[in-house]
Amino acid sequence: MDIWKFFAIGHEHHVFCNPLGEAKFDELIERLAFPEAARVLDIACGKAELLVRIARRWACTGVGVDLSPHFVADARAKVAAADLESTITIVEGEGSRYDGKAGSFDAAMCLGASWIFGGHGETLDALSTWAKPGGLLVVGEPFFRGEPSAEYLTARGMTRESFDSHQGNVQQGLDRGLGFLYSVVSTPDDWDRYEGLQCDAAERYARENPNDPDVPAILSGIRRARDQYLRWGRDELGWAVYVFLKNPVEV
Repeated sequence: MDIWKFFAIGHEHHVFCNPLGEAKFDELIERLAFPEAARVLDIACGKAELLVRIARRWACTGVGVDLSPHFVADARAKVAAADLESTITIVEGEGSRYDGKAGSFDAAMCLGASWIFGGHGETLDALSTWAKPGGLLVVGEPFFRGEPSAEYLTARGMTRESFDSHQGNVQQGLDRGLGFLYSVVSTPDDWDRYEGLQCDAAERYARENPNDPDVPAILSGIRRARDQYLRWGRDELGWAVYVFLKNPVEV
Protein backbone atom coordinates (compact mmCIF):
# COMPACT_ATOMS: atom_id res chain seq x y z
CA MET A 1 0.00 0.00 0.00
CA ASP A 2 0.97 3.66 -0.23
CA ILE A 3 3.34 4.27 2.70
CA TRP A 4 2.24 7.90 2.97
CA LYS A 5 -1.39 6.82 3.32
CA PHE A 6 -0.32 4.45 6.09
CA PHE A 7 1.53 7.20 7.95
CA ALA A 8 -1.34 9.67 7.48
CA ILE A 9 -3.92 7.27 8.91
CA GLY A 10 -1.70 6.28 11.83
CA HIS A 11 -1.00 9.93 12.69
CA GLU A 12 -4.50 11.28 12.15
CA HIS A 13 -4.94 12.21 15.83
CA HIS A 14 -1.39 13.46 16.45
CA VAL A 15 -0.81 17.19 16.84
CA PHE A 16 2.93 16.56 16.56
CA CYS A 17 3.98 13.43 14.68
CA ASN A 18 6.61 12.58 17.29
CA PRO A 19 6.65 10.98 20.77
CA LEU A 20 6.88 14.23 22.72
CA GLY A 21 4.07 15.99 24.54
CA GLU A 22 2.74 19.42 23.56
CA ALA A 23 3.96 21.06 26.77
CA LYS A 24 7.49 19.92 26.05
CA PHE A 25 7.32 21.28 22.52
CA ASP A 26 6.14 24.61 23.90
CA GLU A 27 9.04 24.55 26.37
CA LEU A 28 11.40 23.85 23.49
CA ILE A 29 10.01 26.75 21.47
CA GLU A 30 10.63 29.13 24.38
CA ARG A 31 14.25 28.00 24.63
CA LEU A 32 14.90 28.71 20.93
CA ALA A 33 14.71 32.48 21.59
CA PHE A 34 14.92 33.55 17.95
CA PRO A 35 16.05 37.05 16.95
CA GLU A 36 13.74 39.45 15.17
CA ALA A 37 12.90 38.45 11.57
CA ALA A 38 14.43 35.00 11.95
CA ARG A 39 14.09 32.38 9.20
CA VAL A 40 13.43 28.74 10.09
CA LEU A 41 13.68 25.61 7.93
CA ASP A 42 11.88 22.40 8.94
CA ILE A 43 12.76 19.30 6.92
CA ALA A 44 10.05 16.60 7.19
CA CYS A 45 7.74 19.18 8.74
CA GLY A 46 4.72 16.86 8.90
CA LYS A 47 1.57 18.85 9.65
CA ALA A 48 3.66 22.02 10.30
CA GLU A 49 2.43 22.39 13.89
CA LEU A 50 5.94 23.24 15.11
CA LEU A 51 6.46 25.88 12.42
CA VAL A 52 3.10 27.48 13.15
CA ARG A 53 3.80 27.69 16.89
CA ILE A 54 7.29 29.06 16.29
CA ALA A 55 5.97 31.70 13.89
CA ARG A 56 3.31 32.76 16.39
CA ARG A 57 5.75 32.94 19.31
CA TRP A 58 8.73 34.57 17.60
CA ALA A 59 7.20 36.37 14.60
CA CYS A 60 9.62 34.65 12.24
CA THR A 61 9.22 33.24 8.75
CA GLY A 62 9.55 29.59 7.88
CA VAL A 63 9.82 26.94 5.19
CA GLY A 64 8.49 23.43 5.73
CA VAL A 65 9.46 20.56 3.44
CA ASP A 66 7.72 17.18 3.39
CA LEU A 67 7.44 14.33 0.92
CA SER A 68 4.03 13.08 2.06
CA PRO A 69 1.21 14.60 0.00
CA HIS A 70 -1.15 13.93 2.92
CA PHE A 71 0.99 15.84 5.42
CA VAL A 72 1.63 18.62 2.90
CA ALA A 73 -2.13 19.09 2.48
CA ASP A 74 -2.59 19.10 6.27
CA ALA A 75 0.30 21.54 6.70
CA ARG A 76 -1.02 23.99 4.10
CA ALA A 77 -4.49 23.85 5.64
CA LYS A 78 -3.03 24.49 9.11
CA VAL A 79 -0.96 27.43 7.84
CA ALA A 80 -4.01 28.91 6.11
CA ALA A 81 -6.19 28.47 9.19
CA ALA A 82 -3.56 30.30 11.24
CA ASP A 83 -3.49 33.12 8.66
CA LEU A 84 0.24 32.58 8.15
CA GLU A 85 0.35 31.97 4.39
CA SER A 86 2.54 35.05 3.91
CA THR A 87 4.85 33.82 6.66
CA ILE A 88 5.22 30.05 6.17
CA THR A 89 5.84 28.29 2.85
CA ILE A 90 5.17 24.54 2.55
CA VAL A 91 7.17 22.68 -0.09
CA GLU A 92 6.27 19.17 -1.24
CA GLY A 93 9.42 17.26 -2.01
CA GLU A 94 12.38 15.21 -0.82
CA GLY A 95 14.05 16.98 2.07
CA SER A 96 17.57 15.95 1.13
CA ARG A 97 17.11 17.66 -2.24
CA TYR A 98 15.78 20.94 -0.93
CA ASP A 99 17.71 23.69 -2.70
CA GLY A 100 17.53 26.42 -0.07
CA LYS A 101 20.45 28.82 0.01
CA ALA A 102 23.32 27.72 2.21
CA GLY A 103 23.76 29.69 5.42
CA SER A 104 20.44 31.46 5.07
CA PHE A 105 18.43 30.15 8.04
CA ASP A 106 18.58 31.06 11.70
CA ALA A 107 17.53 27.50 12.48
CA ALA A 108 17.41 24.28 10.48
CA MET A 109 15.31 21.46 11.92
CA CYS A 110 14.58 17.80 11.22
CA LEU A 111 12.60 15.91 13.84
CA GLY A 112 12.31 12.16 13.61
CA ALA A 113 13.38 11.74 9.99
CA SER A 114 17.16 11.31 9.98
CA TRP A 115 16.70 8.43 7.54
CA ILE A 116 16.28 11.13 4.87
CA PHE A 117 19.99 11.89 5.12
CA GLY A 118 21.25 8.47 6.19
CA GLY A 119 21.55 8.90 9.95
CA HIS A 120 21.87 11.34 12.83
CA GLY A 121 25.36 12.57 12.01
CA GLU A 122 24.55 13.02 8.35
CA THR A 123 21.44 14.98 9.33
CA LEU A 124 23.57 17.34 11.42
CA ASP A 125 25.91 17.78 8.45
CA ALA A 126 23.04 18.61 6.10
CA LEU A 127 21.33 21.02 8.48
CA SER A 128 24.64 22.77 9.11
CA THR A 129 24.84 23.75 5.46
CA TRP A 130 21.51 25.61 5.68
CA ALA A 131 22.09 27.25 9.06
CA LYS A 132 23.81 30.60 9.48
CA PRO A 133 26.95 30.89 11.61
CA GLY A 134 25.58 31.15 15.12
CA GLY A 135 22.33 29.54 14.00
CA LEU A 136 20.57 26.59 15.57
CA LEU A 137 20.27 22.95 14.52
CA VAL A 138 17.24 21.19 16.01
CA VAL A 139 17.03 17.43 15.54
CA GLY A 140 14.69 14.75 16.89
CA GLU A 141 16.34 11.34 17.10
CA PRO A 142 15.80 7.96 18.76
CA PHE A 143 18.44 6.51 21.06
CA PHE A 144 19.03 3.13 22.68
CA ARG A 145 18.50 3.27 26.44
CA GLY A 146 21.00 0.48 26.91
CA GLU A 147 22.24 -2.48 24.95
CA PRO A 148 19.30 -3.48 22.72
CA SER A 149 18.18 -7.08 22.72
CA ALA A 150 18.86 -9.22 19.68
CA GLU A 151 15.15 -10.06 19.52
CA TYR A 152 14.18 -6.42 19.28
CA LEU A 153 16.75 -5.67 16.60
CA THR A 154 15.57 -8.63 14.55
CA ALA A 155 11.89 -7.78 14.94
CA ARG A 156 12.47 -4.17 13.88
CA GLY A 157 14.94 -5.01 11.12
CA MET A 158 17.58 -2.87 12.85
CA THR A 159 21.24 -3.28 13.78
CA ARG A 160 23.12 -2.05 16.83
CA GLU A 161 24.39 0.79 14.64
CA SER A 162 20.90 1.97 13.68
CA PHE A 163 20.86 4.38 16.62
CA ASP A 164 23.29 5.72 19.20
CA SER A 165 22.88 6.32 22.92
CA HIS A 166 21.54 9.61 24.30
CA GLN A 167 25.07 10.68 25.14
CA GLY A 168 26.23 9.45 21.74
CA ASN A 169 23.67 11.62 19.95
CA VAL A 170 25.04 14.67 21.74
CA GLN A 171 28.65 13.61 21.12
CA GLN A 172 28.05 13.32 17.38
CA GLY A 173 27.23 17.01 17.40
CA LEU A 174 30.23 17.91 19.54
CA ASP A 175 32.51 15.90 17.24
CA ARG A 176 31.35 18.13 14.38
CA GLY A 177 32.30 21.28 16.22
CA LEU A 178 28.75 22.15 17.22
CA GLY A 179 27.81 23.54 20.59
CA PHE A 180 25.26 21.55 22.56
CA LEU A 181 22.56 23.77 24.07
CA TYR A 182 19.62 21.71 25.20
CA SER A 183 17.62 18.50 24.92
CA VAL A 184 14.05 17.46 25.65
CA VAL A 185 13.60 13.74 26.24
CA SER A 186 10.44 11.65 25.81
CA THR A 187 9.06 9.85 28.83
CA PRO A 188 7.33 6.45 28.72
CA ASP A 189 4.05 8.36 29.00
CA ASP A 190 4.95 10.39 25.89
CA TRP A 191 5.73 7.18 24.03
CA ASP A 192 2.56 5.43 25.25
CA ARG A 193 0.42 8.28 23.99
CA TYR A 194 2.22 8.40 20.65
CA GLU A 195 1.85 4.65 20.05
CA GLY A 196 -1.67 4.51 21.48
CA LEU A 197 -2.96 7.25 19.18
CA GLN A 198 -1.72 5.25 16.20
CA CYS A 199 -3.53 2.13 17.39
CA ASP A 200 -6.71 4.10 18.02
CA ALA A 201 -6.61 5.79 14.61
CA ALA A 202 -5.98 2.57 12.69
CA GLU A 203 -8.60 0.50 14.48
CA ARG A 204 -11.23 3.22 14.03
CA TYR A 205 -10.31 3.67 10.37
CA ALA A 206 -10.72 -0.08 9.78
CA ARG A 207 -14.21 -0.10 11.30
CA GLU A 208 -15.29 3.01 9.41
CA ASN A 209 -13.82 1.94 6.05
CA PRO A 210 -14.48 -1.82 5.76
CA ASN A 211 -14.31 -1.75 1.96
CA ASP A 212 -10.85 -0.18 1.76
CA PRO A 213 -8.58 -2.92 0.36
CA ASP A 214 -5.66 -1.47 2.34
CA VAL A 215 -7.27 -2.15 5.73
CA PRO A 216 -5.55 -5.53 6.27
CA ALA A 217 -2.14 -4.01 5.58
CA ILE A 218 -2.86 -1.00 7.79
CA LEU A 219 -3.98 -3.14 10.73
CA SER A 220 -1.15 -5.61 10.28
CA GLY A 221 1.48 -2.86 10.28
CA ILE A 222 0.04 -0.97 13.24
CA ARG A 223 -0.53 -4.09 15.33
CA ARG A 224 2.97 -5.39 14.62
CA ALA A 225 4.45 -2.04 15.67
CA ARG A 226 2.26 -2.09 18.80
CA ASP A 227 3.50 -5.53 19.83
CA GLN A 228 7.15 -4.62 19.19
CA TYR A 229 6.78 -1.46 21.24
CA LEU A 230 5.08 -3.14 24.19
CA ARG A 231 7.42 -6.14 24.25
CA TRP A 232 10.74 -4.34 23.72
CA GLY A 233 10.61 -0.75 22.54
CA ARG A 234 9.10 0.86 25.63
CA ASP A 235 12.12 -0.24 27.67
CA GLU A 236 14.85 -0.19 25.05
CA LEU A 237 14.28 2.83 22.78
CA GLY A 238 14.17 6.49 23.76
CA TRP A 239 13.64 9.67 21.76
CA ALA A 240 14.80 13.23 22.25
CA VAL A 241 15.01 16.61 20.57
CA TYR A 242 18.53 18.07 20.58
CA VAL A 243 19.42 21.73 20.05
CA PHE A 244 22.90 22.52 18.75
CA LEU A 245 24.65 25.81 17.98
CA LYS A 246 26.64 26.30 14.79
CA ASN A 247 30.05 27.93 15.33
CA PRO A 248 30.04 28.19 19.13
CA VAL A 249 32.62 30.28 20.99
CA GLU A 250 35.93 28.42 21.21
CA VAL A 251 37.99 28.20 24.39
